Amino acid sequence: MVLKNIHKIFFVLTIISAFQGVRAQDNSKTNSVAPLQIIFPKEADWNILDEGKELNFHLQTKGGKGDSVRYNIVSGLAKDMKFDSLGHFVWTPAYDVADRINTTKFFPVVFEAQTLGGETASREIIFKVNHVNRPPQVDELKPFYVQYKTQNLYQIDMNSVRDPDGDPVVFIPILDGGMPEGMKLTAGGEVIWELSTKQFNLLKEGARYMEFYVEDQPSKARTKGKLRLEITQMDLAPDFTIIPQNQVIRSAENNRINLRFSLSDPNGEDDISTFNFISENKNVPKEALVKNTPTSYEFIWEPGYDFVKDPFDTLAFNITFYVLDKSQNKKEKTVKFVIKNTVDESQRDAYVYGLYKGALVNAWGLLEQMREKEGELKRAYTRAKKGKRGRSLLNASLGVTTGLASVISPNDLTNRGYITTIGGTTVATVGTLEATEVIGKSTNGLLDRFNYVVQKKNELQNKGDVFAREYAQKSSRRSPDFIKKLDEFKSLMNLNGLVALELDANWENKRESNDAAIKKAFKDFMPFSKDEN
Repeated sequence: MVLKNIHKIFFVLTIISAFQGVRAQDNSKTNSVAPLQIIFPKEADWNILDEGKELNFHLQTKGGKGDSVRYNIVSGLAKDMKFDSLGHFVWTPAYDVADRINTTKFFPVVFEAQTLGGETASREIIFKVNHVNRPPQVDELKPFYVQYKTQNLYQIDMNSVRDPDGDPVVFIPILDGGMPEGMKLTAGGEVIWELSTKQFNLLKEGARYMEFYVEDQPSKARTKGKLRLEITQMDLAPDFTIIPQNQVIRSAENNRINLRFSLSDPNGEDDISTFNFISENKNVPKEALVKNTPTSYEFIWEPGYDFVKDPFDTLAFNITFYVLDKSQNKKEKTVKFVIKNTVDESQRDAYVYGLYKGALVNAWGLLEQMREKEGELKRAYTRAKKGKRGRSLLNASLGVTTGLASVISPNDLTNRGYITTIGGTTVATVGTLEATEVIGKSTNGLLDRFNYVVQKKNELQNKGDVFAREYAQKSSRRSPDFIKKLDEFKSLMNLNGLVALELDANWENKRESNDAAIKKAFKDFMPFSKDEN
């Protein structure tokens, strides 16, 4: 039976073996799948950009088990970069990314790809952005109105000429671009021209144009500009420019305000007769307007701490500046001023400095008084010490005497200095001693008072040196601890032993308490400087 069906068994085993082989092959394919990777553009230097130039590419991946991938930027997303989850990246670096000094800037960006199965891959790309110099820009200029038989001057308005990269610019004439003979153009943009009769007649027929270059430095990029030349047919009004060109000037009290004015007149500088201002606030002094040249003025004003009265925080008012020519043609411009109320720190600093110096003056005076007391006690102790030795010798010479009696004679005062013995013939003279200072008075009390004065003097000197050094600067006296340390220093001078020291309450110092004397006593003392004041 088995032999009969053996071919069927071989057939089934063959099918099972083939199935297992196919399954093993599929497993080997699955295990050999490459990891997920992000593919970037293959062009050389694709990550090097110029300012103002667009970079546009699409991320791709290879490997991985899934077919649905989402992209994102993990770090380094800069301004103006656009990137979506499908891997589309667009970036146009702005012209202010780099500059003429730092001509290259690097931007590291980390890109990440993630499948639905959780596989992730990331890669950092460093974008290099190079600076691109842009040429200067020239707006339409005001016409150059000229007069006959006059040296006409014209300054090209720098507000109409600018470089987008902030580079310095110079003006270069174009000799074959319609520049009249005899005209000069300086590098700073000043045009000087005195017309001849022929030139004046040509301009009477119609306006002409003069061309020039504006060149930035150091890149030498150029832009052509042109200036319209016309004959003055009428007495035109003068004009002026305010620098800075702000319609509202905001400033704090005790802060200097400086405005500069550049005047011009189509009929020449000589036609300008008056430049002045009218203020709504009468506290603005007329002297604030300073004349440098006939066409150059400055407004220099520093409102004091008392300009804005309490309780107001600010004070706003208008000042109208105007210019007149000889024909009374007028041009005016109004500027609004907003002045903020400010605390005068100098008054506070002067007050706390007075407390600082006053405490040191009191300490210096007490030191002087204690030095006098120290000398007085030292001299008294020396006299007492000498008197004690003499008294001891006297007592030793009278040791065998059984009794003494003083001789008191109201009629003869010379006998008061004698002592006689009772029942003996011994006589001793003590008239050479000062009995009121010596006899019966111990030197121990003088020595104790002397040592106490020296101790308190040294303590006050040390504390005064520390106080003078710690608060010598204005900034340290502004600290909250200054008043506390001041009270502690003052309490040191309220000595409990002033009565025991016998210090005279009416004592007056014979020396003047000036800065030099205080600094000599406390070397770290710092007088109030002019800048602080």
